[in-house]
Amino acid sequence: MSDFSLADLAKIIASKRGADAAQSYTKSLFEAGTHRIAKKFGEEAVETVIAAMEGDRKNLTSEAADTLYHLLVLLEAGGVTLAEVLAELETRTVQSGHAEKASRGERK
Repeated sequence: MSDFSLADLAKIIASKRGADAAQSYTKSLFEAGTHRIAKKFGEEAVETVIAAMEGDRKNLTSEAADTLYHLLVLLEAGGVTLAEVLAELETRTVQSGHAEKASRGERK
């Protein structure tokens, strides 16, 4: 297992903003805009859910990787850093998930 992290991937994605779209899928997503990136993220998330429901471990792994990648592209396009998301998650660990959701007025 390598030491590759989501932070590493986020840095690679950020570096692709200056790439040539003909050579970089990531750059082509940035050029297509947030709407297209969000749509692609949604598609990958649905594919991840389907793989999980089918119990297909290999496909779940692959689709989860696609989902994480597209989420990080979406965050970069929106100007939100992975560190900000992790900080938000950290604040939520001080209470139970049910209590945290209740504090935001969400139902189970």
